[in-house]
Amino acid sequence: MKINKLHSWDLSYSNAREMQKELAKLVISSSEVINPQLIAGVDVSSNRFSTKGIAAVVVLDYPGLNVIEVELEETELPIPYIPGLLSFRECPIILAACDRLRHTPDLFMVDGQGVAHPRRLGLASHLGLFLDVPSIGCAKSILCGHYESLREEAGSCTELIDKEEIVGAALRTKNKTKPVYVSIGHKIDIASALYWVRKCCCGYRLPQPTRLAHLAAGGNLIF
Repeated sequence: MKINKLHSWDLSYSNAREMQKELAKLVISSSEVINPQLIAGVDVSSNRFSTKGIAAVVVLDYPGLNVIEVELEETELPIPYIPGLLSFRECPIILAACDRLRHTPDLFMVDGQGVAHPRRLGLASHLGLFLDVPSIGCAKSILCGHYESLREEAGSCTELIDKEEIVGAALRTKNKTKPVYVSIGHKIDIASALYWVRKCCCGYRLPQPTRLAHLAAGGNLIF
């Protein structure tokens, strides 16, 4: 699939932070009507002390959510783990996997943050800009912001707020289970992002695209 060349990865940490601020201005937080036939889930397997990572991109059809294609990339990570700069660590290996895709997804769902990031450019937004495809951040933990109490039943959601700005939402995808944190990646609005995360849940806490990407990155997906 086509990948835009937005910038070099050879940046100092201070320049990377400035790049995030500039790229955040390019994020589109609105969307046209999306009727995806193919949805990709993205995840990277690595711990913060590791120098290597495995990126997984799993393409599913919709609405069946059957696996159509899986691409993996295992390589050295370009920088160590630095809070707030995860996309500079993981985006290059994800893009390497995306470059081999035979199918072009209509929507990317990323295990990570979108604009729910201190500089409003998490992994889902960074990746969305490179691919110029609607993307959603669906994270398992909060990087910034807070939310009020959330009901225990599946489907409940509430705004995630950082510095008096709505940056996403906490969404309960399964009864009495920890929520996931949904935010705009690129070329989508928050209501649509929440809609598609809900539509892709199959009785698990994580939506099927990122759940299967997590399994694939860990070598546990049989297809």
